[in-house]
Amino acid sequence: MTSLISSTSEQLILTDTAVDRIKNLLVKEGKPDAGLRLYISGGGCAGMSYGMSIDDSVSGDDAVVRTKGVKVIVDKLSLIYLRGSKIDYVENLQSSGFQIDNPNAASSCGCGLSFKANKDSTNAAKALTDKN
Repeated sequence: MTSLISSTSEQLILTDTAVDRIKNLLVKEGKPDAGLRLYISGGGCAGMSYGMSIDDSVSGDDAVVRTKGVKVIVDKLSLIYLRGSKIDYVENLQSSGFQIDNPNAASSCGCGLSFKANKDSTNAAKALTDKN
């Protein structure tokens, strides 16, 4: 089962497995009131990289949403690229970690850690940065 997280018209979908893993990470870090920050940065083999960190600070440019006791923090620019993404936590024999299924990715690298954004996302991000 998945949980829908929305901030205005933007959406992220977190699986129950991802929510449980985030809760465990917050407890392990000793920061139960912190949240998971999701962000996009330049770089990676496909052009843009996913990033995640435990964060207890929120700026005016952040969207903050809560679901099942978990706080997710995403800056407005990253939210453009993450809109509609499904975030899961996967464990298998080769690896374990968060996996992002991003409908805004025109292509992704083989490891799934970076992507090339589709034109709609790129144009929306450019409009946001031009406005600022």
